[in-house]
Amino acid sequence: MRETVFTRRSGWIPGVVREDGALKLMLGAGADANHDPRTFTFPIGEAHLAVIREDLARHLLLWSALLPLCDAAGTRGRLDEDAAVALLDPVLLAPPADVDALFRRIPWQRGRLVAHGADTRLLDRGEVVAAMRTATETSNGKRAQEDHAQHRRAGRGTVLGPLDAALLRYTNQYLHGATIPKRTPDAVDPALLPGVMRVIATAEHACAGLRIGRDPRRGKRATDKRDWERMTTAVDTAVRRAHPELVDEAVRTVSFLMCSEAAARSRNSPLDPMDDDGQPARKTPLSFTDDKDAEKTWRPGNPRTATAEFWEFVADRAASDNEVFTIEDEERGEGIQLHFYADSAARITTVREGGGGSDPEYRVEYALIDGMSGYRALVSAFVRAGCAGLGEHGPWLPDAAEFERARRHRDAARRGR
Repeated sequence: MRETVFTRRSGWIPGVVREDGALKLMLGAGADANHDPRTFTFPIGEAHLAVIREDLARHLLLWSALLPLCDAAGTRGRLDEDAAVALLDPVLLAPPADVDALFRRIPWQRGRLVAHGADTRLLDRGEVVAAMRTATETSNGKRAQEDHAQHRRAGRGTVLGPLDAALLRYTNQYLHGATIPKRTPDAVDPALLPGVMRVIATAEHACAGLRIGRDPRRGKRATDKRDWERMTTAVDTAVRRAHPELVDEAVRTVSFLMCSEAAARSRNSPLDPMDDDGQPARKTPLSFTDDKDAEKTWRPGNPRTATAEFWEFVADRAASDNEVFTIEDEERGEGIQLHFYADSAARITTVREGGGGSDPEYRVEYALIDGMSGYRALVSAFVRAGCAGLGEHGPWLPDAAEFERARRHRDAARRGR
């Protein structure tokens, strides 16, 4: 039978129970294989209970020292009771100097103490008992997160100035740099907000006119990596020039914000803004095929443009084993084939129709394509004017061996950047 002897208002701070007449400390920590909280108990004495009742600081220090033992138990293992019991006297009953010395030798969970009000400057100096003079029963998880973020940066050698920290708070990146940035001006000290807005204005001016398009080769919501890199470079360069005092992390968070906002606008726009609106209506249908023999036909009068239909076809079908797509105008006897795996394309025109048992004769010419923007321009030009409109997207090489040498030279140059 278990009887509760002592608990604090915060349910997670370890409590004391009596089981079969014996006092035990009970704490919840970690999770089992089913993600349910684990509960550990181990024996304590009356002297330990007296300190736990009266001294919140020592109680929290004991909890901090016990948590690494709970972590070591994992999802199924047993708590090392001998190690837990061995912590009781040194943490609860020893003089402050001895407790400080102990915490320099053992693992302990800093975040738990910070969340409960520990003085972080004293913790940094190794004065853990003195640091807990400001301890509270209530927990502030955000305080611990901020302290962890500061220590993580210190480990990388990054020291934030007031404006650096304000920029990270403005973009919601102070605690977790991997979260999607957003504008949070209310999180910034009002005295620093004008400086933040000057940096943001510099970034907005630098990327004015730039956009991040979508990349249907990687799905319907994927964005063009090259566009992202181009905008990042533009913003980083401008911000570093105008505000050289900023650390790298602050500059990166500003470019991350600009790119994320541009990418979000792109995801809410048509899949291909380079369509044939305003051009003479096509009078012939187009067929789209992929490397898996799937086919889709666009016909004149379709309310959607041929380019939009084609890129949607690509977004639905493209995969690591499906990277060759073709657009064909059978009536004109011409088409283009896109080789996404090689950043290249081929234009195909019919030289002689087949007939009388003979096969048709085709002319095939190859060109290198500069990423997704190059493919967009190529497809748009073909939809508008057929192969006759592709001259400026070359040079077009009729010799396959010559083209392969050009492709390898291009790829080698890219690797050497």
